[in-house]
Amino acid sequence: MAHKDIVLTGDRPTGPLHLGHFVGSLQNRVMLQEKYKQYVMIADLQAMTDNVDNPQKVRDNVLQVLLDYLAVGIDPKKTSIFIQSLIPQIAELYVIYMNLVTVNRLKRNPTIKVEVQQRGFGQNVTAGFLTYPVHQTADITVVKGTLIPVGIDQLPMIEQANEIARRFNHIYKVDVFPEVKALTSKVSRLPGTDGTAKMSKSLGNAIFLCDTADVVAKKVMTMYTDPKHIRVEDPGNIEGNTVFSYLDAFDPDQKRVQELKDHYQRGGLGDVKIKRYLVDVLNNLLEPIRTKREALAKDPQEVMKIALKGSDDVLEVAEQTMKEVKEAICLNYK
Repeated sequence: MAHKDIVLTGDRPTGPLHLGHFVGSLQNRVMLQEKYKQYVMIADLQAMTDNVDNPQKVRDNVLQVLLDYLAVGIDPKKTSIFIQSLIPQIAELYVIYMNLVTVNRLKRNPTIKVEVQQRGFGQNVTAGFLTYPVHQTADITVVKGTLIPVGIDQLPMIEQANEIARRFNHIYKVDVFPEVKALTSKVSRLPGTDGTAKMSKSLGNAIFLCDTADVVAKKVMTMYTDPKHIRVEDPGNIEGNTVFSYLDAFDPDQKRVQELKDHYQRGGLGDVKIKRYLVDVLNNLLEPIRTKREALAKDPQEVMKIALKGSDDVLEVAEQTMKEVKEAICLNYK
């Protein structure tokens, strides 16, 4: 089958994946593997940019991310799942690209600005973190990716990837790298359970795909709603109400969601009742994922073999890309 686009996507293994990942990218990946050639990368080297003092955490979470991928339906027969550090050509391409972008341009990247602020790096941001858009460009272009599923907060990264790839093609008068397109999901950013930021493990406001039914219920019952909705009979506000944001994202019965919204806005519907409804919606979604994940986790070696096999497949593609790159920059000595 001919593929119009090559999909490259992935995650940093800093912990198991959560509902924000599911609605933002995992659902897309399951769909895209039916239409395109898809590569899914576990970005262990990039995870080291802010976990340099805890490499074992990164190593352990490679397996956790793999389990999540397989549990949601990413099929290794249709998608090449690989580990970033096992593809040395990515690092090689990263070094070459570093000469094609200025430090000032990297500092202006809106995504980097936000993430530096969130992590409180200040003036102590490392070169590795500052330059990870360049590393990400190498991730994409080493397999000549053309379609990249991302949240809207990652659009500046795709813009910068195109800048670097175009500059390479222009300087060396070649057409090695194609244009990269972003594919944003219907729900591009899921708020955390606290309602104040996007869902993130580091912010302590995430519901994970591997959470038990009881843990999901506990987290939902602490969710931010409408602070002015004190009495059940009072009209409530659905704007910025995290419970309704989640129902919009995950409840397949959107007619029922609209009925709940109308009832809540005119009064007579309590927060506890809609939270309990959301608990049922989320646990119905997560139960088959949890069951499959638990079964896979019984044989971690077999799970890791999937990523090792995928990495071997990507290695062949990366070697061909680097052959073209080295010809372009006159470093083809052999």
